[in-house]
Amino acid sequence: MANTVKAAWQAGKAVINGWLAIPNAFSAEMYSKAGWDSVTVDMQHGVQDYLSCVACFQGIALTPGVLPIVRVPWNEPGIIGKVLDAGAYGVICPMINTEAEARALVQYSKYPPHGTRSNGPIRAGVYGEAGGYQKTANDEILVIPMIETKTALDNLEAILDVPGIDAIYVGPSDLGLSLGMSAILDREEPEILKIYERLIKETSKRGIAAGLHNGSPAYAKKMIGMGFKLVTVGGNDVGLMVNAAKAAVAAARG
Repeated sequence: MANTVKAAWQAGKAVINGWLAIPNAFSAEMYSKAGWDSVTVDMQHGVQDYLSCVACFQGIALTPGVLPIVRVPWNEPGIIGKVLDAGAYGVICPMINTEAEARALVQYSKYPPHGTRSNGPIRAGVYGEAGGYQKTANDEILVIPMIETKTALDNLEAILDVPGIDAIYVGPSDLGLSLGMSAILDREEPEILKIYERLIKETSKRGIAAGLHNGSPAYAKKMIGMGFKLVTVGGNDVGLMVNAAKAAVAAARG
């Protein structure tokens, strides 16, 4: 499967991303049929482990065209290699604050000569013909550092200039905490919106996509209008389920 998210970005389009915190193949299968362009398994703050990540990939794969991505728990070569071997087409990595950390993320995500990823794509290899995966993986896999601290903002240009970075992903809650604000998603503070404008400007001039975690669909649509090319809607599957359940109960009570 070609990387449909990368193709969309090259065409100037934004993509709508789902987010899986629930460690279950059935819920991943059903959730993936909602029309997402990509679905991300959250191994950082979701209750996912490696085996549940693989199970979620199996559920996602039943809906053609939905790209499987993972947010890994940390910038560490072991887990990055394993999620890629499992079939991830992109790695979102939290708390990338320096150029050196960004370079390490790229190294862990790519095969030699562009990186140090070990060969053994136990599940990802079946996505192509025998031996073909290794020939295309370096080009097809998305490397996406999270920009979510004041330190990362201070080092932004150096991070974005690292070869092999395809996009960035903003964590609004951690960004707010780092700047002495509350931990919320859909932010309207003028200083935060100014930061978003800077991120879009700096990524756009380098041909890199900017991504953002959103709470409401309306805010996500607004952020697409601002220039973000990867927007997650509803926080995650848990948030969407709980909010829908609350609304149903409230409507029934009348």
